Amino acid sequence: MNLAESVESTFRKKFKEQPLLVRSPGRVNLLGEHTDYNKGYVLPAAIDKSIYFAIAQRDDRRCMVLAMDMNDEYEFSIDNLQKSNKEWPNYLMGVVDQFLKARYDLKGFNCVFGGDIPIGAGMSSSAALEAGLAFALNSLFELRIDNLSLVKFAQKAENEFVGVQCGIMDQYINIFGKQNNVLRIDCRSLESKYYPFAFHSVSLVLFDSCVSHSLASSEYNRRREECSEGVAMINKNFPEVNSLRDVSADMIQKYKDKMNATIYRRCKYVVEENDRVLQACGDLEKGDLKSFGTLMAKTHEGLSLDYEVSCKELDYLVELVKDNPNVYGSRMMGGGFGGCTINLMENNHLEEISTIVAEKYKKKFQIDLKTYITSIGSGTTIITSKNHAPA
Repeated sequence: MNLAESVESTFRKKFKEQPLLVRSPGRVNLLGEHTDYNKGYVLPAAIDKSIYFAIAQRDDRRCMVLAMDMNDEYEFSIDNLQKSNKEWPNYLMGVVDQFLKARYDLKGFNCVFGGDIPIGAGMSSSAALEAGLAFALNSLFELRIDNLSLVKFAQKAENEFVGVQCGIMDQYINIFGKQNNVLRIDCRSLESKYYPFAFHSVSLVLFDSCVSHSLASSEYNRRREECSEGVAMINKNFPEVNSLRDVSADMIQKYKDKMNATIYRRCKYVVEENDRVLQACGDLEKGDLKSFGTLMAKTHEGLSLDYEVSCKELDYLVELVKDNPNVYGSRMMGGGFGGCTINLMENNHLEEISTIVAEKYKKKFQIDLKTYITSIGSGTTIITSKNHAPA
């Protein structure tokens, strides 16, 4: 029984009715790290690992939600949304909260969800929960909300109800992901463009460091503040600058001796990363994976030395494959201080390289490495459990 069928079966046993089925994917981000909240460019893709929702309307205002993988359930009223100490229900209630704030008429619902997106590995299971439920509610209640509005509801759910000030990338790619394509998102205008990524001889391989340093959340907020401080300084002489997206390489260079050295390095990294995303899109149009991989390496160097959000474990994982001719590029992915590296790797060397990396990583840190092989899939959609095709 596949995951979709398992979620559907669990729903039917519990609620004795046929649900609507929705698949909501995780994501990887190939380039454009820490640029989204700076109104810059990002280059993510939806992946084949997903959360599946089985959902049906109720006649009252109650909602019963079952988290199948955790064997846990939660019930709430849409007339009295209160944050839960369990945390996971907050991602779902936050979405309901956004629909209500926008004055959409909801009834209660029953829902079972489960999937194979690893929690805490940087594949954005939280956005899959939020955007997946937003998409499901839109379909279930025939609300006819456009996809970009669903993205914004899902992001605001995390910002306002959960309390995490994430950018819009994760929710955007969840809804707009497309098979065999990456999506360049302009986080200022919210415009986007697809670029082909149909390289059948390579895979996107994630090495999960299995560490999560306590610095992550506080340092993330500090980086946002440091970038804002740099923007405020530049804005005094360039009023048109409202974010680092508005700053050119020449402009930032003029502030090298005027800014605090740390603020300068943070801003320099973001400006350079935006340029790398644009270069990478050109590489994909030419099918030049070697050049694309070189940009990934430069991004990691910038994240480690200038933005200082890497850690010794992530740096070591990148170092292990840096000179391997069968790995086009490698870098840390996500907020930093732990999580995964993303590696663009030849398929016929996956097992060999993964085994060597795992052995060396275990020897150095006494940690068992987790490896996830992913492929680029479509965005959130209604499915049938039998064949996973769009309904």
